[in-house]
Amino acid sequence: MLHDFAHERQQVLLRQRNRFALMSAGLVIALAIAGGFAVTRSREVVLLPTLEKPLTITSAGVSAEYLEFVTRDVALMLLNRSPEALDYWMQTILTIADPAHRGALKAELMKIVAEQRGSDVTQAFVITAMRVDPDTLTSEVTGELKTFVGQQVIASDKRRFRLAWTYRGLRLGLAGFAQVSTDQDKEEEG
Repeated sequence: MLHDFAHERQQVLLRQRNRFALMSAGLVIALAIAGGFAVTRSREVVLLPTLEKPLTITSAGVSAEYLEFVTRDVALMLLNRSPEALDYWMQTILTIADPAHRGALKAELMKIVAEQRGSDVTQAFVITAMRVDPDTLTSEVTGELKTFVGQQVIASDKRRFRLAWTYRGLRLGLAGFAQVSTDQDKEEEG
């Protein structure tokens, strides 16, 4: 009798173990499928509208409109500076910099800060043209760069600057910027 009771109890435990193993296997398969969907599916984040229309970015890439708006804001931030706000200017640019390029950008910005600190030289940039390429993550801005000493304009030149970007996850980061030489401008115009 005791033997029959023990055998019956073992059978109940065996069925429970088998059901638990089957449920666990099903959950592992469901988790693997859900993980696959999460990794391969494009993610979207709705951004606050900065102009007349709302923008979105996805993990699939950057849209030309979004790259244009970011380029406009960053170019104006980079090229409009005064000695009174140099520390804020540098910190703001470094917050949008790609972490992998932050050191090189900081070195470039420190040169500009050292050169301009303590002077009366202010710089203002007015964008006249912009070109963006979301495939290569580059953009170019062309405009009038005016240099002031006090209230007087001492220089006003047409300049073109190239900005390089990186895109990781859903973060667009500044990778570098440089003035495009005037020789290249003359070759492209000719």
